[in-house]
Amino acid sequence: MVHCRQLKKSTITEDVLRDIPMSIQRIYQYPEPVLRQKTEKIETFDNGLAQLVEDMAETMYDAPGIGLAAPQIGKSIKLIVVDISEDKEGEKKYMPLVNPEIVDHEGNQIDEEGCLSVPELTANVKRYQKVTVAYQDLQGQAHELSTENRFAVVLQHEIDHLNGILFIDHLSPLKRNLYKKKVKKWLVK
Repeated sequence: MVHCRQLKKSTITEDVLRDIPMSIQRIYQYPEPVLRQKTEKIETFDNGLAQLVEDMAETMYDAPGIGLAAPQIGKSIKLIVVDISEDKEGEKKYMPLVNPEIVDHEGNQIDEEGCLSVPELTANVKRYQKVTVAYQDLQGQAHELSTENRFAVVLQHEIDHLNGILFIDHLSPLKRNLYKKKVKKWLVK
């Protein structure tokens, strides 16, 4: 269940986005330093931001994934894109969230997660069951979104990326160390 409350009217048009060519970006993988860097708040809302959002959406769907944060493509800014498609076989729909921040939460749940930046690993992670996220749209207008269950997990996972946190940081030290050893073997090859 997703509840959105628009705090100010958004005026983005399809025409603005239609004329911008999209490109698939490189997805950075653990242990690349950009994934741990502090992200900067977005202050400029222009066609460059709209272009980046389109690139992120194309990259996310190509991977394939259901969410992507700017640090995953090497950009240390507070921007995420999440899939909101109602039907996996139907039209792809996504939602950009600029400068997102969890402002309220309740309950807990455990759900299986994976990450485009942490290949070949899925694990159960404890997250909040319900979250309220304050964010801005592509025009800089403020909004709040309240959601629960799986979509709440996706938002928490992507917002973690903006704070230099990977889902492996939520795992037990044993599981985290086993994965780190696996990655070291890949890097030696």
